[in-house]
Amino acid sequence: MNRPRPEPIQQVKHRRDAALHALVSSVPYIQFMGITFDRRGNELTAQLNFDDKLIGNPVLPALHGGATAAFLEMTAMITLHWTVLWEGIESGAYDLEAMAAGDLPRQPKTIDFSVDYLRSGLPRDAYARARVWRSGRRFASVHVEAWQDNKEKLLAQATGHFLMATEPE
Repeated sequence: MNRPRPEPIQQVKHRRDAALHALVSSVPYIQFMGITFDRRGNELTAQLNFDDKLIGNPVLPALHGGATAAFLEMTAMITLHWTVLWEGIESGAYDLEAMAAGDLPRQPKTIDFSVDYLRSGLPRDAYARARVWRSGRRFASVHVEAWQDNKEKLLAQATGHFLMATEPE
């Protein structure tokens, strides 16, 4: 039995990276905040690159709570969108040039987002990973955790509920 030859790994990596770049580029606030994403297979790790504009209390100094919450929400949203699109990205169903030009499936919309601040954010880079707990046709639940130097000592965590985009018929 003749099996189709697997795609070269460089082609697979290029498709995944191009799709992630298109998703991240579609949200200008991500660039403003200085958030980047590292991809390993289908797992994403977000990085909030430290900048003085993120300081909320210059006396300590500590990261602003709004910057921390925005970082968590952007991580949850991009991870959810990435998870939903993964199958189409892997199969090549999405046109990468169209995605790069901004022709993307609609993003999920935040219904509510609850943040638990667990410690002050130090003036350094922060990292976050999100897990999609439930994703249905209409709603999704996502949990996200952020840390700085030690993943066992969380900076903050959050749970969000999202309205999934439904394509017009």
